[in-house]
Amino acid sequence: MNDRNLTQAVESVEAEAHLAEVFARQQAAFQQQPFATAAQRKDDLKRLKSQLLRYQDVLVQAIDLDFGGRAAAETKMLDVLPTTLEINHAITHVRQWMKPSRRATELLFISNSLQVTYQPKGVVGVIATWNFPLYLSLGPMAAALAAGNRVMLKMPDTMPRTTATLRQMLSEVFPERQVAVFGAELTDPGVFSALPFNHIVFTGSPAIGKVIMGQAAKNLTPVTLELGGKSPALVLRDYSIAAAAKRIAHGKGVNCGQVCVAPDYALVPREGVAEFVAAVKDSFGKLYGPRTQGSADYTAVASERHAARIQHLLDDARAKGASITSCGEVASDRRTPLHIVTGCTPDMALMQEEIFGPILPVLAYDALDEAILHIQNRPRPLALYCFSHDVNARGQVLERTHSGGVTINDWAWHVINHDAPFGGVGNSGMGTYHGEEGFRELSHARTVFKRHRFFPIDLFYPPYGNVVQHLSLALFTGKADPNVRKPF
Repeated sequence: MNDRNLTQAVESVEAEAHLAEVFARQQAAFQQQPFATAAQRKDDLKRLKSQLLRYQDVLVQAIDLDFGGRAAAETKMLDVLPTTLEINHAITHVRQWMKPSRRATELLFISNSLQVTYQPKGVVGVIATWNFPLYLSLGPMAAALAAGNRVMLKMPDTMPRTTATLRQMLSEVFPERQVAVFGAELTDPGVFSALPFNHIVFTGSPAIGKVIMGQAAKNLTPVTLELGGKSPALVLRDYSIAAAAKRIAHGKGVNCGQVCVAPDYALVPREGVAEFVAAVKDSFGKLYGPRTQGSADYTAVASERHAARIQHLLDDARAKGASITSCGEVASDRRTPLHIVTGCTPDMALMQEEIFGPILPVLAYDALDEAILHIQNRPRPLALYCFSHDVNARGQVLERTHSGGVTINDWAWHVINHDAPFGGVGNSGMGTYHGEEGFRELSHARTVFKRHRFFPIDLFYPPYGNVVQHLSLALFTGKADPNVRKPF
């Protein structure tokens, strides 16, 4: 082993030891203070928001460098702003969310008290991904803090500058026993997810989600998995092709298509495919110009490896007979323009994998039933987009398909409305966060039954067969106890 490898090995051991130490300290701190008050939680959220706004320009620069070119406006609009909105929502509602929920007892137990209290779980592990490094790290963190938990955040290896900035930003207002940040110093990211957290929130691919879930299962740790998938954009015949094309072009252009809820492919009436392709190309050009290279409004593919994967998807489709329409000049700085693909077949890699980049397959359909069947026969996506003004047709789509969420006549805006849950279903994930559902997800719903002092519970004790038991069975099961004892 050379000196460099030895140094890396020592640093890795030290990082893992620090990780274990921080986890132990957070556990101990939670045991000492297992229930933060509403005032404490609101104060934590306000400090998080204050730091985010104070550091926003530094974070924009760090993310731009980590991406190799990311539009500053996109970081502000789609990372800083939604995170701020989510924190604001939690600050406003956390006191109400914390209140015990009164429940009705069974008639048998009338006059007693039943309620559900919401208890912090403990130490929550948040595993973020690189495409929205603020919203997908600080968003789950805000939900965890609102629920009264302590948080350990694992940032992706590919975002070293962003991770360093977040670590500095958070350490100024939170001690490590409450919030801690880890990154590429953990050369084996599995050591993080293998910790016996009280809950794990993971954002990433289905393949890695299965690994995380397997590790969590060893500790019986509950998980929230947000996993993406091939989200369809279904254009119905009554809707304007040009209007749908503009919305879908925007959905594919934002963050260079590197969005877990981006429209993955479009389903378009057969007679409208040519018009749709032309309209998407025209819309993309109006949004970003004919040359994406060096554009201040367009983001780069995040890494050389990812760029190579995008190129492989295009090469594979072309080799299998697809037609490809580029929406701009090919860039040399990884700001890859949108490519529209027609003539797709099921054996193409881009029809089997989540694209997560600037490629839009367009599939033709003849009847609505055919389009719905296509969606039904595939793994359930994180999002579904339906473009139609026909209430009955939209109703069919909503009733007969499954997805994590839906936006009608646009894309993705359901995600950043924080009074509603966000999450996947089936292959696209499990569990939710955002809003009250996020608070519930990261809390333990604890049922508390209180017996009234004079309630005659002894009547349900052995020996069995008394009149009260007889009447109870007769009333609720329709069959009395044949061995009822006479009261005299």
